[in-house]
Amino acid sequence: MAGYEYVSPEQLAGFDKYKYSAVDTNPLSLYVMHPFWNTIVKVFPTWLAPNLITFSGFLLVVFNFLLMAYFDPDFYASAPGHKHVPDWVWIVVGILNFIAYTLDGVDGKQARRTNSSTPLGELFDHGLDSWSCVYFVVTVYSIFGRGSTGVSVFVLYLLLWVVLFSFILSHWEKYNTGILFLPWGYDISQVTISFVYIVTAIVGVEAWYEPFLFNFLYRDLFTAMIIGCALCVTLPMSLLNFFRSYKNNTLKHNSVFEAMVPFFSPCSLFILSTAWILWSPSDILEIHPRIFYFMVGTAFANITCQLIVCQMSSTRCPTLNWLLVPLLLVVVVVYLGVASYVESILLYTLTTAFTLAHVHYGVQVVKQLSSHFQIYPFSLRKPNSD
Repeated sequence: MAGYEYVSPEQLAGFDKYKYSAVDTNPLSLYVMHPFWNTIVKVFPTWLAPNLITFSGFLLVVFNFLLMAYFDPDFYASAPGHKHVPDWVWIVVGILNFIAYTLDGVDGKQARRTNSSTPLGELFDHGLDSWSCVYFVVTVYSIFGRGSTGVSVFVLYLLLWVVLFSFILSHWEKYNTGILFLPWGYDISQVTISFVYIVTAIVGVEAWYEPFLFNFLYRDLFTAMIIGCALCVTLPMSLLNFFRSYKNNTLKHNSVFEAMVPFFSPCSLFILSTAWILWSPSDILEIHPRIFYFMVGTAFANITCQLIVCQMSSTRCPTLNWLLVPLLLVVVVVYLGVASYVESILLYTLTTAFTLAHVHYGVQVVKQLSSHFQIYPFSLRKPNSD
C-alpha cells in the first residue's frame, strides 16, 4: 500500500498534454490583489520553490485552525458568560490568514518568474485549497460561535456545505469546459475575514451581539453573505460559463450523465453525513462538532483532488469515491442503534482513517508526478543535477 500508484498511465499521458487555462474577472483580484502580489513576489529569492510557498500558506491555515481549537474547542468561547478567546489570538489569526492568502496568490507568480510551472504545481495548489475549505470555515465560526448570540452547529454544517459546493463548482466547470473560472467569492471572503479577525480583537466579540440593522444581527449577516454569494454570484456565473461552452459546442462531455458525474460523490457524502446527524442517538454533531466538520471536509478534499486529477488529465471522473463505503457502514450501524461512547469512537476512528487515507493519497500522487516530470516537488533543482 505504501507504494500504491493512484495516477493511472492514461492520466500521466493526459498530464503531458495539459495546458493551464484560467479566467479571472474579479475586480478586487485584478486591480488590487494582483498588483500587490506582483510586488510581494519580488521579495522571494529565485531559488525558492513555488510548492514550498503553497505548502507554507496551507500550514498557516492549519495552524490557525489548531490555535482556535485550543482556545475555543466547543465553539462556546464567543457566547455570553463564557471565557472569550484572548485578543492577541484574533490578531495572530487575522495576520496569518492574510499571509496565507497572499502566499496562495504569489505561488503561481513565483512559478512563472522562475520558469518552473508544472501541472504538479497546479494540482498541489488546488488540492491543498480543497482541504483548506474546512479549516477556514471552522476557524471563522469561532467569531460568532454557538449559543444564544451565535449560529447553531447544524446551521454551520449547512454553511460549510455551501462553501464546499461553491469550491467544487469551479472544478466541475473546468471538467466540462476545460477552463478554470476563478470564483469571485474567494478573494472577497479572504480579505473581509482577515479584517474581521483584527476588528474582533479591537472591539471584542460582544460587539457582534448587537443588531447590524434593525433586528438583523451580525450572525445573520454572516449567514446571508455566505448563502447570498453562492446563490447570487457563484452558481449563476458557473451556469452561465457552462451554457456559453454548450452554445459554442466546446463542452468536453456530451451527455448530461457524464457532465454531472463529478457531483455524485460530494452529493453522496452530503446525504450520508446528514443522515448520520439526523439518526444519531447521541446527537453527535452537538457533542463533537469540530471533529465531524473535519471528517466531512477531509473526505470532500479527497473527492475534489481526484476530480482535479481527472480534469487536468482529461480522463473520466470516478463515479463514487471509495471513502464513502466505510462512511455508509458507519451510518448503517448508527441507524441500527449504538451506545453514545461507541458512536464517538466510530467518529474518531473514521476521521483518523480518512485523514491517513487522504495524506497517503496526496503523498503518493506528488511522488508519482514528481517522478514522471523528473522534478523535486520542493526544490528547483533537477534530479539529474545532483
